[in-house]
Amino acid sequence: MSDIVIPDSIKPLDGRFGCGPSRMRPEQLSAFEDFGKRYMGTSHRQQPIKNLVGDFKQGLLDMFHAPAGYEIIMGNGGASAFWDAATFSLVEQKGQALVHGEFGNKFANILNTPWLEAPTVISVDPGSRGDLVAEEGVDVYAYPHNETSSGVVTDVQRVKGADENALMLTDATSAAGGIDFDPKQTDVYYFSPQKNLASDGGLWIALVSPKAIGRIEAVASSGRYIPNILSLQLALDNSRQNFTLNTPSLATIFFANNQVQWINDNGGLAWADSRTRESSDLLYHWAEKTKVTKPFVENPKHRSQVVATINFDDAIDALGIAQILRDNGIVDTEPYRKLGKNQLRVATFVSTEPSEVERLIASIEYVLERI
Repeated sequence: MSDIVIPDSIKPLDGRFGCGPSRMRPEQLSAFEDFGKRYMGTSHRQQPIKNLVGDFKQGLLDMFHAPAGYEIIMGNGGASAFWDAATFSLVEQKGQALVHGEFGNKFANILNTPWLEAPTVISVDPGSRGDLVAEEGVDVYAYPHNETSSGVVTDVQRVKGADENALMLTDATSAAGGIDFDPKQTDVYYFSPQKNLASDGGLWIALVSPKAIGRIEAVASSGRYIPNILSLQLALDNSRQNFTLNTPSLATIFFANNQVQWINDNGGLAWADSRTRESSDLLYHWAEKTKVTKPFVENPKHRSQVVATINFDDAIDALGIAQILRDNGIVDTEPYRKLGKNQLRVATFVSTEPSEVERLIASIEYVLERI
């Protein structure tokens, strides 16, 4: 353990800055006490829990300012399970994937299946960003709204010139609830709830357009073999009845619903977007004016407002700084394990007050002055 002790007067009041699972608000935990006593250990197919799921779905539709005909569906497993479900239930012949980090790459690899044509993969170095391009024969375009591993954000927009029947799939796991977007520009906006929604994992959730629903139904009736747990048709059918195919974690749904209500009560996605942008800007502006740091993502337009990656000069051991912070109760600022960069990665999800980011910066400066 380091002998550097950061004074309580400058330390964040809550030391959790991880990119998932993320910090929960104390109010969420307090509210759960009564819910847990009454409903944990009860059937998810009975009215009290079905009402909770219904409230959650409506809250998401409100938060995403969803157009008429869009629906919320959900299923067991996280985003990794949804990638597999998409290859079974959404892609008809061929997909195109945009890759600029670890999570985009994982979905691109999953698109290599025996029943689909080899995908087109547009890959660029982490920290930069590429663009999807219209391609004949492609019926699904897939990309991350926010690449959690590198801190790169991509605009939610349809590919110009793409076939009118092609679907846009937006991986929104670390963006949903923290970055505003136009839902008309995508067909499947899917995510896990352990980021901005301040919940646990084990569930995937998707905002789907009428066109995506039509594709799900068409593929399901095509005769293709689809395992039940990966069937988006079954997920759609169950979601319309306000439950999932298999028993979900009730705590996960409760915490996510509580967070969505909090966001909507404070002004919705526009408010959340402003808050995360303020927090991330504090880090980026600090990194640009400090001699030994700089933002990892060079183009300001490509910098995430919910996952800030800050590079340090080679003479500074960023992992050593992260360990000192951890020893002082400020946790999960380490870089993404597979990226291999000398940097800190800081989540600025909506639950984090901008003042907490200011305290984190003060704590990092305190450490830098003493190493």
